[in-house]
Amino acid sequence: MADDLSVDREGDVLVIRIAINKATPSASGKTLVVASTRGNQKTGVQIEGKDLYLGLNAYVYAEPKGTT
Repeated sequence: MADDLSVDREGDVLVIRIAINKATPSASGKTLVVASTRGNQKTGVQIEGKDLYLGLNAYVYAEPKGTT
């Protein structure tokens, strides 16, 4: 799992913490990525005895929606 990512289970709630980074353009250039697991990552959490994997992308639009 990435160093800037932590995943914990608190009862029936999955708690995800990931660092917010400097915005970088996505491959398409339509969005700016501020946090990502860069693909699916195995977490230390298990659900019904099975390993939990997480894929996460957090982004903002490069231009406000509706302006193009």
